[in-house]
Amino acid sequence: MWMNFGIKDLIDVLLVAFFLYQTYKLMKSSGTLGIFSGVVSFVVVWILMSQILEMRLMGAILDKFISVGFVVLIVLFQDEIRRFLLALGSHKGWKFLAKLFSTRDDTGEKEGKYIAPVVLSCMNMARKKTGALIVVERDMDLALYEHTGEMFNADVNARLIENIFFKNSPLHDGAMIISDNKIRAAGCILPVAQNANIPKELGLRHRSGLGMSMETDAMVIIVSEERGRISVAHLGNLCVNVSAEELQQILSGEREVTNFC
Repeated sequence: MWMNFGIKDLIDVLLVAFFLYQTYKLMKSSGTLGIFSGVVSFVVVWILMSQILEMRLMGAILDKFISVGFVVLIVLFQDEIRRFLLALGSHKGWKFLAKLFSTRDDTGEKEGKYIAPVVLSCMNMARKKTGALIVVERDMDLALYEHTGEMFNADVNARLIENIFFKNSPLHDGAMIISDNKIRAAGCILPVAQNANIPKELGLRHRSGLGMSMETDAMVIIVSEERGRISVAHLGNLCVNVSAEELQQILSGEREVTNFC
């Protein structure tokens, strides 16, 4: 048996181990590790009953469940599957390959002209305890969410951002969407995360920001109205109480967003 074990088999085993480890991390961070463990336990029981002990009646019953198991898994883990595909599609290696074969001019995105005014406005709003929700588009198109608010086509300006989120402004309750160094929309409605592991002290803005980061690959900045703190959500992770320097590093890609940092 071991004589036929070659380099391809070793790579196969390592890939399976890596996949299982990443799945474990994903389920643990989303709070669905218990469901995943139950699914794995069910598969182990099915193999034991039908393959090892060869119990035909019990094996036939379990076979019926396994036959529809793929659809059930998609329903149970649809958010986690979406996050996995987003993480895979937004990986730096894939982006590098895409840029090699792309004719699109990304010089404006590389310059990151929006970063300085966004950081400045967030620090000012945090100091004044003005709530804000800012979505920065990455690879996924956010046109669907832009049309839930008021459309803009304005340059990113710190004073404009602060005026939009001013407490008496009609757009201050919604989210602002920034794309290609432009403010595309404001007052937008975002999906709300239903994750039970979110700390109780985090309100609707944080849940909306986290929900948006789970649905898309956008970077979401949240300014708390109650505590005057800045948080960043990305790919289902939420980093709370970030400083101006940390926010600049996150937006420029020098720092990753991890859960609660």
